Parts: sequence; C-alpha cells; structure tokens
Amino acid sequence: MKTSYKYIVVGCGGIGSAALYWLSRLHGAETLGLEQFELGHPRGESDDHSRIIRLSYHSPIYTALTPSAYEVWHSVEKEAGTQLVFKTGGLDFGDESQLSEFAKAMDKASIPYERLTGQEVIKRWPQFVIPEDVSCIYQADTGLVDARKANAVHITLARKYGAKVLDRTPVLDIRIKPGKVIVKTEKGKFTAEKLVVTSGAWTNNVLRSTGIKLPLKVTQEQVTYYQTPYLSEFLPDRFPVWIWRTRGDDFSTGGDFYGFPVYGEKATKAGQDLTGNVVTADTRTFEPDPHQVNKLDLMLKKHIPHFIGPILYTKTCLYTLTPDRDFIVDTLPEHPNVTVIVGAGHAFKFASLLGKISSELATDGKTAYPIQPFSIQRRALQDPAGTLE
Repeated sequence: MKTSYKYIVVGCGGIGSAALYWLSRLHGAETLGLEQFELGHPRGESDDHSRIIRLSYHSPIYTALTPSAYEVWHSVEKEAGTQLVFKTGGLDFGDESQLSEFAKAMDKASIPYERLTGQEVIKRWPQFVIPEDVSCIYQADTGLVDARKANAVHITLARKYGAKVLDRTPVLDIRIKPGKVIVKTEKGKFTAEKLVVTSGAWTNNVLRSTGIKLPLKVTQEQVTYYQTPYLSEFLPDRFPVWIWRTRGDDFSTGGDFYGFPVYGEKATKAGQDLTGNVVTADTRTFEPDPHQVNKLDLMLKKHIPHFIGPILYTKTCLYTLTPDRDFIVDTLPEHPNVTVIVGAGHAFKFASLLGKISSELATDGKTAYPIQPFSIQRRALQDPAGTLE
C-alpha cells in the first residue's frame, strides 16, 4: 500500500470530503483522505438529508462569502450531474434590531432581499401564525443542501481524480517536521508534505500530539422530523426554509428555531439552535432530549400549527463551537504546512467552498477569498478569558 503522499486530509465529513475533492482536482493520486469511522457515519456534524444554505447572514464577514458558496456548489453539481442545492426561499423572523444587522450585511454585499410584515408573510404563506410585532426578511435564494448526497459526491469525484480514501482509520499520532508530516494510524504510517485537519469535534484529539489545543466547545444538538398530515402544504415549492430568532417567549429559552419543508422524508423537519448539552466527541449520546422536543412543539403549535404531527424521529448531531462562533480557516502559525478548518456549528452551507479554500491554503499557502476574520490567531481564540467553558 502506498504510504507517501503530497496531501493528507484528516476527517472526511462535510468539509473534509470537499477538501479531498478540491485537492484531488489539483493533485490526483497524491491525495489521501483518512476517516476514523465508516464513510457517511452519523457521529459528527454533517449526516442528514438537509442543511440550510442562505445568502442572508448577520455579519458582512459571511455575506462576503455566501455568493461564492453558491457558485462553488454549482460547479460541483455541474461536474457530478447531480442537484445538491434546492432553492425554496427563506424567511428570517426577528425584531428590528436583529434583522437590521442582516439587512446591513446583505446591503454591503449587494444581496437582494425583501422586508415583510407578519401580515404579508401570512398572505404568501398562510401556514404561519405571526404576531403583528414580528418583522421578517425574505431572501429568494435560500434553500437546502442535501448533506448526505453532497458528501458522497465529493468522495466519488475525489476518487475519480485518483485520491485514496481510507475509512475506519483513526489517527493515533502526528509528527510535524520541516517539509513533512508523519501521520500514524491503526493501518500504518503515512507521510505527506501538507496536512489538512477537518475533524470537527475530534480536532483537538487529532492535534493533541502536536501540543496544540484550541478553545473549542462541543454540544449535542438535535432536529425532529414530524409526520404532518398536511404534507402538501409543506412541499419545497410551497413552503420556505425559515429561521425564528428568539424573542424571550416562554417557549424560546435558548437559541433560534429553524425548519425545512418536506425533503428526504415524508415529514417536515425543525430544530432549535444551541440548546444542547456540552459533551465531548466520546461522551455524547444519541438519545434525544425530550425537554428540547417539548420547546420545539410549543413554538410550532403556536406559529406553524399544521407543520407538526406524530414524530417520525429525533436525530442528534454535534456542534464544534469557537468562543465567538466564527470559523477557523487558517494554517498553524508554527507549522504552515498544516491547515485547520473548524465550522463552528454553521458551516455546511460553505462546505465545498471551505474545501476549496483549504486546498488553496495547502497548495499555495494563501487564498483570494476573504478569510482574515477566521484567523487562528484572532483575539477570541488567544484570550483565555474568551474561551468557552
């Protein structure tokens, strides 16, 4: 078995499979992907039918990238001959102070959107029950990415270009030397000139032998699929992706609610952001939290009553969070031949773009994309007082 490569990617989930694909386009059989579990496993952050993709964001550091995310996904779809992005339109609900930040960020990037009142939302989508004081932004390009299919497409295309992919191959140790990285696994040692780490909740485990520890927090989140008896009302051409930014309602303690039209299952899908327990990659469970389900039920019964029905299932996943909840997209200061990407719990929409960026950082040591805010040396990652406890 070949043991020497130019590039090794550790972690072949959403971002890792994309990194492998983009590197293999440039370097073919000189690219190796290592995945500790089986490909497509459910233990991480990118296994499900759908993830939201949107141009709307709270900060210009993301709206500077969102159009490129769509462009890169389109190029992958074109090569694969497979649709991965499905546009449904998207609604962001919230108060004026929340939505003004989104409007400013989109204005800066010249992204079109509409401001809607609650009554205007109901006129277009009578599935909603909206209080008069709730504001809304509608962005027509919002939709979903088929996460499972996207990961599989990235891996398939990478193999077409000659990349080697080894699953069920945990990394045991990394040694970084000038111009070379040695990766020890249960299947032997592999060497490469450059290393890309896209290991999500296992990032610090992978980097442990290098002496590097990032201030990351891992939480266990969940989504619920509902077998609504009103399926036809929630088909993708009749109902948008939505995000309900919490306003202190009695049911909304915690993060924002979000939901999808029917896709992947004969069911709607919804969840609440950042309400899960702090865990580690090893201590997480796959057991749903009934308290979270109850909060979700209350919100949906009040504002989208036909959305719910008998629960098909509740599925857990992991978030790997930075203190400021911004990405890490950078090379290690002491080891510029090692690139690290951390998605901070909201990166799948950018997965293929981040894979492309990581391939450019690994190959050229730089990228033209505006990633300066995601530096590994930024204050939020360096100041101990800013770390997530």
